[in-house]
Amino acid sequence: MRAAVFDRFGPPDVLHLADLPDPEPGPGEVRVRVRAAGVQPFDVAVRSGRMPWAKVSFPQQIGQEYAGVVDSVGAGVVGLEVGDAVLGSTMMSAYAELVVASASNVVRKPDRLDLPTAAALVAASQTASGALLELGVRGDDVLLVHAAAGSVGTVAVQLARAEGATVIGTASPGNHDYLRRLGAIPVAYGPGLVSQIRARGLTPTVALDAAGGEAIAQSVSLGIAPDRVGTIVDDKAAAEHGARVVRAGRSPERLARVIDLAARGRVTMPVRAYPFTDVVAAHAAVESRHGRGKVVLIIEPGGPVSS
Repeated sequence: MRAAVFDRFGPPDVLHLADLPDPEPGPGEVRVRVRAAGVQPFDVAVRSGRMPWAKVSFPQQIGQEYAGVVDSVGAGVVGLEVGDAVLGSTMMSAYAELVVASASNVVRKPDRLDLPTAAALVAASQTASGALLELGVRGDDVLLVHAAAGSVGTVAVQLARAEGATVIGTASPGNHDYLRRLGAIPVAYGPGLVSQIRARGLTPTVALDAAGGEAIAQSVSLGIAPDRVGTIVDDKAAAEHGARVVRAGRSPERLARVIDLAARGRVTMPVRAYPFTDVVAAHAAVESRHGRGKVVLIIEPGGPVSS
């Protein structure tokens, strides 16, 4: 199979495609022929060497989220068959033509949802839904989402709005119309964020930080109780201000619920698609921290290997 690997830590161009042995499913596992793989900031951090706790063995595969079709089933698997379209989470192996996963962690893809969008929703759905659960977001809340146009922010805005919450979303001005379409009140990030929110007469009661930097300090200065300020990106600032690091972990059940909403058109996710051979460009796009929605690699069967 073809897989994206890196032989040393560094910039995006340390990534290249290589031929690796096909993995085989063991008992309770399925093998998925991957058609789309999401690219996330975690992948960028691992590749660049900024995740020292992540176990790396060169040449190292990479990627945490995939969507594709089951092509082999291990012993004891019930309820999944060859040909089923599925999606799910893995660890450091999703940018590949084949991935093996525990059948218990695989989610069926609804017919009305395409594979690239399914892959784009895997991590964002679990992160956003878990964060809102940990923060106890309710219909009477005013939620401030930092980096609302990104993949996690996109899902968080829509899930909170579905609960009836008012949502304020920070983004660059070019993404403000996008946030309005999602149902959020847009404000520009930066030094003037606090005054913008106050000028509109808004009083946030809870905040989700997917941006880092000044986001937690700004949230606390707006009067939000620190235990209702959660971050998925800035552990240091959370400790400084008494805020929470919200990492609910993976949950196929939560993922399945969001995927069902997406299939019914109640959750959307813009996809920025890159061919598998453009994995370097895909990483550069995520590393730039610009753009909306999710970067996804499209993995075509039998394509060329490039180095």
